[in-house]
Amino acid sequence: GGTDFMVEVNYGARRPLGVVSLRSLDELRGWRRRGDELILGAGLRFADMLRPEFVAVAPGLAQAARTVGSAQIRSTGTLGGNIATASPAGDALPVLYALDATVSVASVRGERALPISELICGDKQTTLADEELILSVSVPVAAGPQEFLKIGPRNAMVIAVASVALVVDVDGRRLGCALGSVGPTVLRCGEAEAMAEGEIDWDSGRIDDPRVYETFGALCADASRPIDDHRSSSRYRRHGVSVLSRRALMRVL
Repeated sequence: GGTDFMVEVNYGARRPLGVVSLRSLDELRGWRRRGDELILGAGLRFADMLRPEFVAVAPGLAQAARTVGSAQIRSTGTLGGNIATASPAGDALPVLYALDATVSVASVRGERALPISELICGDKQTTLADEELILSVSVPVAAGPQEFLKIGPRNAMVIAVASVALVVDVDGRRLGCALGSVGPTVLRCGEAEAMAEGEIDWDSGRIDDPRVYETFGALCADASRPIDDHRSSSRYRRHGVSVLSRRALMRVL
């Protein structure tokens, strides 16, 4: 994305011979609903995700968008840029993973669609070919409560030390949970999801045993693969995941 790419250019880490701006491609902007599915253009800005009509159908992504950078960055940064940058700390990515998002890409050779977990293959690494462009992302319309939480040294203009996305599909009786900034890429919490799904009273939308929340947090922490770096210790990140995931489950239920 440009908000990351230009930093690298300014610091001399990249020396491109040419840059193609996608800002004027209206076809990549905006979003639309197609039945029970949302088609989100790669040029959809984070500021656009804060509009009430978007919040109503994709509350988890809206919550993540609200935490991105500053107002200026939210008015420029895009969903496609967040995906292409492929940083494990990308705020939108845990929500997209929890929603099992599908990404559509195109080149002169045609179009293809693949799960986001197959597009992003490592820290700032993707399976995009050099000539491929991200067109759009498809996610289901919210079928229950969604939550996104992150921690950092301050409340704004901060890269996540750890983040958690949790989505509930009431009709399908399933949970999706994903962790950001605690591994080489975004991580799903399959064991925690399965445990919680079995403990929820889906008719009332409640968990009666409070110990389930603690167990859920512990399982999510076990799924994390944090490291020590200049922003945090692995121990703090693992603890943060436990707290955030427990809080997220409490909030959605």
